[in-house]
Amino acid sequence: MFSQFVDLIFISFFSMVTLFFMRKVAKAINLVDRPNGRKHHDGAIPLVGGISICLSLLYFLFNNPTIIPHSGAFATCITLLVILGALDDKFDISFKVRFLVQALVSIAMMHVAHIELTTLGNMFGFGEVILGSIGYPITILAVIGAINAFNMVDGIDGLLGGLASVTFGALAILMINDNQSKLAYVCFVVIATLVPYILLNLGVFGRKFKVFMGDAGSMLIGFTVIWLLLLSSQNGSNPPLRPVTALWLIALPLMDMSAIMIRRIRRGDSPFKPDREHLHHIFQRLGLTGHQTLAAICLLSSAMAGFGIWGEMSSVSEVVMFTLFLLTFACYASALAYIWRVTAYLKRRFSNDLDKLH
Repeated sequence: MFSQFVDLIFISFFSMVTLFFMRKVAKAINLVDRPNGRKHHDGAIPLVGGISICLSLLYFLFNNPTIIPHSGAFATCITLLVILGALDDKFDISFKVRFLVQALVSIAMMHVAHIELTTLGNMFGFGEVILGSIGYPITILAVIGAINAFNMVDGIDGLLGGLASVTFGALAILMINDNQSKLAYVCFVVIATLVPYILLNLGVFGRKFKVFMGDAGSMLIGFTVIWLLLLSSQNGSNPPLRPVTALWLIALPLMDMSAIMIRRIRRGDSPFKPDREHLHHIFQRLGLTGHQTLAAICLLSSAMAGFGIWGEMSSVSEVVMFTLFLLTFACYASALAYIWRVTAYLKRRFSNDLDKLH
């Protein structure tokens, strides 16, 4: 146990060193994020968080090749995604190309690592739902969905790292509960690689050393999450967690992405058109600071993941857990649909009260 703790500290230190090194490389090749109409920050920020985390995970897997099944396949997939993400950060690649590569990586995951969504469990109350041949395309959609859910949520300092830490931490708890110590340790390793990024991203060491995750990082995190969730929920006849529990562990990024895409389609826009209507934008419009918004969203995500953990450990019916998930999403989507009217009313009311005082 002590040696593993020391290893985690070293991995975190390794991640920190690669961050500082890659910052200089990013500036030299102009791999930086500059402010524009949607991005409100000061100066050119190096987009190296994902590259640093990838290098750290590759180093860990090189020294622990048997810690997860098919670690070589996983390492190859995240390397390809990080390269794609870095190119996207640099040249703004079409989303169609990104989706194609993500689909190819998911196909490789199924054929090489034999990780596939084969069952949904008893979500609907009619017995276990075996996907059979349709499991193949559904797995591709699940991989693309998870990758882009974490990509879309990366909007304010610390948020992607915070939400990813919540998911990996919750998954580690369930793995420990199921005596899956190796998978739990992998989750802790990912968190250890995230900590230095979060510190620099939040400006703990000063704005001079600030870094962003970039699409390379969000794709890596989303893919790692779905790889471990599928490995955990589709693992033989008695998997460590049920598929419905996996939904709760990534509930907030998944709900935010789905609600935003539905709203975009309803108003006639492309579901992939960027905007400033995510949950973190709404919290900031309500007057919360960046750090307050980060804390609020991470607490909300922790509550959802915690409910999933409780439901799994208490063996709450899958039908109940899935129904509650759908109800939570319906409430979430409805709240977002009317939030601008509420905020506009509150702002007008507050402004009128101030005018009366003057």
